[in-house]
Amino acid sequence: MKILVVGATGYIGAVVADRLAEAGHEVVELSRSGDGSQRGRVRRAGDLTDPSSLSAAVTADIDAVVNLATPTGDAEADAAAVAALTEPLRGTGRAFVYTSGVWVLGATGPEPAGEDTPTNPIPIVGYRPAIERQVIDAAAQGVRSVVIRPGIVHGRGGGIPALLVDLARKHGAPRYVGEDAVRWPMVHVDDLADLFVVALERAPAGTLWHGVTEPAVSVPDLAAAAGDAAGVPGRPQAWPLDEAREALGEAFADALALDQSVSGDAARRELGWQPRHEDAVAELRAGSAN
Repeated sequence: MKILVVGATGYIGAVVADRLAEAGHEVVELSRSGDGSQRGRVRRAGDLTDPSSLSAAVTADIDAVVNLATPTGDAEADAAAVAALTEPLRGTGRAFVYTSGVWVLGATGPEPAGEDTPTNPIPIVGYRPAIERQVIDAAAQGVRSVVIRPGIVHGRGGGIPALLVDLARKHGAPRYVGEDAVRWPMVHVDDLADLFVVALERAPAGTLWHGVTEPAVSVPDLAAAAGDAAGVPGRPQAWPLDEAREALGEAFADALALDQSVSGDAARRELGWQPRHEDAVAELRAGSAN
């Protein structure tokens, strides 16, 4: 397939674009400037705040669109961007894959949340469930629309776990936000990229999938591993929420303190997704987030 990847230069997007190419697909990158790709790929110009530029980029030769771009933070702008990217696909059966995230579920309780668990978004992703519904509803208009909710992404020196390494270095000791029992659903960026490939190739229209390999990883354990990676081993310290909010912003600090348990079993069972990296603590301790 010839696939337009929105956000192909980002942390997740770059890995997904490479995986798609390795799987034999032709990747076309979308960027604001449309300047040449460092990977030698075709690049088209488009901006999430300019819907007409997005529609123009989805030409008849594009078989699928993957939206991995960071949301604008404006509900109307993001809804307009999704409408613009999906409008050329209507009635064609071509695929559109949208990247959401598990924070839309809110605090989940002890049992792993599945794809049918009702959303209860925290403020930082407050309008995201409405965008998810917009994508899913596009299936009724002849678009093979798919939503993927990644867990907390780690690996290749990026993602939120890399922040724990930076915090450990800055404060001279491992640090985390939230209660001792806080847990994060985790996924390695390489495994997540594999999920995008299988979803593009196999996922039915109007479906939603969790990109999670470890349902509930102890954040204090992650912080301890980050301290080891940063060269400041020791007992992790809880960062008071009011201090973390002042340093990181209230919405983001509250997201880091969110306790979740989320299942990614459906994608393994129904799409044949086969993750290979399932120990975020060990990988972080070994320095994968440096």
